Amino acid sequence: MALRSSFVNTPAQLLRTGLADQIREFIVEGISSGRWEPGERVVERRIATELGVSQGPVREALRQLEAQRLIESLPNRGARVREFTERDLAEIFPVRAGLERTAVELALPRLAGCVDALEEHNERLAEAARDGDLQAQMRLSIAFHREIVETAGNRLLVSVWEGLGIELWTTLSLRLHQTEIYSKSAEHAELIEAFRRGDPEAPQLLHEHVMNYAPAS
Repeated sequence: MALRSSFVNTPAQLLRTGLADQIREFIVEGISSGRWEPGERVVERRIATELGVSQGPVREALRQLEAQRLIESLPNRGARVREFTERDLAEIFPVRAGLERTAVELALPRLAGCVDALEEHNERLAEAARDGDLQAQMRLSIAFHREIVETAGNRLLVSVWEGLGIELWTTLSLRLHQTEIYSKSAEHAELIEAFRRGDPEAPQLLHEHVMNYAPAS
């Protein structure tokens, strides 16, 4: 699921169900857009007041973000956005590549039936590249990979993959370090063909594809 910004300007629309998750996405949007910079405090009470909710779900959202290493809590100083480094990003890639390789191993018998959806993602990615829309390229590339992970049909794998916060980390890398780690549509097209023919090398191909965009050590 891509990051949603619908709650940023319309806090009254927050639903009671899954409230902490929605607040978490609100904060994630704020971090990725630069509303909260690395090292800046994220004040629980202010967020609760802005969104018109109690502090309980805000506190839970901050706990979730701390588990994702996006927020850190300091004694007597509250929560703040972590200072992100290239090492943080570099550590994500091997984990992501391993998860996606496993996803393809599990999904390979079914991926041939998903190539239409993958091709649609990839066509939109190519259009975004022609338009020079870097943010759209990033978002559509991640949607392509999410389609593969979800096809594996393993809820734990999907949960762990989503928990990496790939879209946010990618956005932060682009904004803070001026890196270019989005995927090219030509590489995705090669993966689609491997899935179409049920190539047993497809898991390794995807692993290499992801690692190609890892920061140089």
